[in-house]
Amino acid sequence: MKITIITACFNNADTIRDTINSVLSQSYPDIEYVIVDGNSTDRTLQVVKEFGGRISRIISEKDDGIYFALNKGLKAATGEVIAFLHADDLFANEHVISKVMKALEDEQADSVYGDLVYVDRNDPGKVTRTWISGNYSRDLFLKGWMPPHPAFFLRKKYYDQFGGFNTSFTSAADYELMLRMLYKHKLSAVYIPEVLTKMRVGGKSNVSIGNRIHANKEDRRAWKVNGLKPGMFTLTRKPLSKVFQFLKKG
Repeated sequence: MKITIITACFNNADTIRDTINSVLSQSYPDIEYVIVDGNSTDRTLQVVKEFGGRISRIISEKDDGIYFALNKGLKAATGEVIAFLHADDLFANEHVISKVMKALEDEQADSVYGDLVYVDRNDPGKVTRTWISGNYSRDLFLKGWMPPHPAFFLRKKYYDQFGGFNTSFTSAADYELMLRMLYKHKLSAVYIPEVLTKMRVGGKSNVSIGNRIHANKEDRRAWKVNGLKPGMFTLTRKPLSKVFQFLKKG
């Protein structure tokens, strides 16, 4: 099977080289790599073009934000499986994609997910938070659970069937998408119990208390737009679960 890896970027000249090398160093042989640039004004596009034909497709034009860019990448993708690796992030090692694709085939699963670590922006070897996902159960969504989106891999046919990112969301479209795919449509998911992705600190929904409050409101709306009813404590337990990640460093 072919996998399409999509990277959305905007003025990420300081980190995107690491991201690209992380993709190009993967041991899996059939990778389509699509980069969607939001018309960067720094050297991002120059760095991207240094890799020439090793990148399958480069799209560079003004857009309305990351979720618009990711949808653009989905439209361009031809792989049977989709992965998203943002321009600040890295795969944990060169065998991540091989392990993901093997799990999908062996288990005949709709999706695969793993663990994620947050790392220092200037030192990706320094872990500041660890997100241990745990084994999948659909009811976990009612307890505020979600898999880390940068470590979530889904067959493309479900994006075609159930849609991409809902761009009415500004910070929780990834949560809404996974809630829709896994909880609403009951797609299967297999857990790989190891770190698959490293995320540099500074994600949009986590940079301030105000942003976290806004994200929580969007989490609530994610259930509503899908005609779903959360549990009594679903939306309070979800942000609280992040607190415990700080206790799992290393």
